[in-house]
Amino acid sequence: MHDATTLLDEALDSWDDVRTGLIHEVRNIPAAGWDFRPTPEMRSVRELAVHVLEVAMMMTGELTRDDTNLRRAPWPKLLRQYAGAAYRAKTRADLLSLLKSQLRDGIKRFRAAGELHMLQHIERFDGKTGTRLAWLMHGIDQEMYHRGQITVYARLLGIEPALTKRIRGSGS
Repeated sequence: MHDATTLLDEALDSWDDVRTGLIHEVRNIPAAGWDFRPTPEMRSVRELAVHVLEVAMMMTGELTRDDTNLRRAPWPKLLRQYAGAAYRAKTRADLLSLLKSQLRDGIKRFRAAGELHMLQHIERFDGKTGTRLAWLMHGIDQEMYHRGQITVYARLLGIEPALTKRIRGSGS
């Protein structure tokens, strides 16, 4: 974490905290549980990790552009434009490494874009307007949502979530 002096700093500190917690939860699921899904139509742990990455890669790529356009292509195609590395990561170690490196790269790119850039208005997916910063926060919220899913998966697998372990003083 870094001393938050701007709205962008606060948002990036929040993203770092959420992603670090997500990484701990993902790492807490043993390799044998990576293909677990509570029901057939739900994503597995592995698929959730890829999904978090694809959205974060698209979000970073689009929001740091001068010509941000969240509707430049249909959602699946827009994700594919940015998320090649996430789709190529096949192993648990690859995905965990990419979750860390993508966060570092994303923070660097958002800081380089600057707060003024992030406070400019863009057209959202729904056609309404909002700031890039608001959509960064939307992406962070999405990661927290999936972090919660992974903790539920852990409980269903009989595993104590990483945050619970940490609070009790027995985990990372």
